[in-house]
Amino acid sequence: MTVEHCANGNEIQRAAAFLDAGQLLAFPTETVYGLGADAQNPSAIARVYALKGRPATHPLIVHLGFNADPAYWIHGAMPRAARVLIDAFWPGPLTLILPRAAHIPAAVSGGQPSIGLRCPAHPLAQALLNAFHHLGKIKGTPQRGIAAPSANRFGRVSPTAAQHVRDEFGDAVPVLDGGACAVGIESTIVDLSRGFPAVLRPGCICAAQIAEALGEMPRNESEAKDGAPRVSGMLRAHYAPRTPLFLRTQEEITRALDEARQHGERIAVLGRGNFAERLMQRAAQYSRVHIVMASSTPTAYARGLYQLLRQLDTLGCARILVEILPEAPAWTALNDRLSRAAVLEHVSVRLPLARARRQYGDRCRRSRSPSRSDGGDPAASSYGEREATQGKPLKHALVSAVSWTTD
Repeated sequence: MTVEHCANGNEIQRAAAFLDAGQLLAFPTETVYGLGADAQNPSAIARVYALKGRPATHPLIVHLGFNADPAYWIHGAMPRAARVLIDAFWPGPLTLILPRAAHIPAAVSGGQPSIGLRCPAHPLAQALLNAFHHLGKIKGTPQRGIAAPSANRFGRVSPTAAQHVRDEFGDAVPVLDGGACAVGIESTIVDLSRGFPAVLRPGCICAAQIAEALGEMPRNESEAKDGAPRVSGMLRAHYAPRTPLFLRTQEEITRALDEARQHGERIAVLGRGNFAERLMQRAAQYSRVHIVMASSTPTAYARGLYQLLRQLDTLGCARILVEILPEAPAWTALNDRLSRAAVLEHVSVRLPLARARRQYGDRCRRSRSPSRSDGGDPAASSYGEREATQGKPLKHALVSAVSWTTD
């Protein structure tokens, strides 16, 4: 079953009946396409895990209609912070982690006592949720939701178009076709299950917006990791194309292209704005190099990122080089996704902490930079001295890790 953008009522009813029968259905949201199942049907939930190849301990997010009652899904009273964030950002790309009610199957939460709830903004998703909820009321079920991770094989690039879902699963899953996703990356996840707000997964709704709504700055993932619930999309290797992906500076990409030309290596490059334009002007020099230009603005970059990664992944290249993104808050979620998509190389190098975080995400450990008097590396020491003159701490990141696989 494929339902086009302007699905009529009969098509939506048919899709809702499919979910009501315990089957799986892919549907669009404003973030990515989801692989949906009845959130209160353990057998259907198990089919989601099996089809994706997803670990049973990795929780799903429950999607709710605009008129649904989120209190049905949680244990105890709805926290004030949850009400504030719901009023401010639902429907939209925000998932809230709250204590799970005892009558909700543990399987939907990966066995945890918490649950992730979201109200998507896509009109087709809302139409499906409303029709599914109506079928539940006929059967005496007071509330209904659709549990849905991204509609792709576990750990791979999320789908932002119906064709991406078909590329993943073929005819195994019916797809509601709602066109290209407007946001393009997964929702922000805010944990409210421990008495304080914490952003466990960054998204297009940033920490500053959360803080403005709540009147307090939420903790970030590193500040709140002790005792944090497991949430979707936060494994260190995730969102990855099959082609090995590496994050590189403009200078490193330029050198890599010259080396690829010399050795006849086939590589792909994802650059931004003027840098990508300059590379494309020299494309004739790089006969076996595929260069794709992404937007220089974070919103447009996010909207097109997964589409571009999937496109590059089909070219049969040895590797994909992605230009490192800015460190600005507007790019936080994109840096998070790309750091998890990137291969963690077998290296032991001393880098400036900011660059190490940009290139390797949180998969590095910090060490105080050595000084000349300590007999340390002169290059590292001189860097530390320059940092000291700017009033910054003498810290570097020592990246030392075994090879990281993306499966």
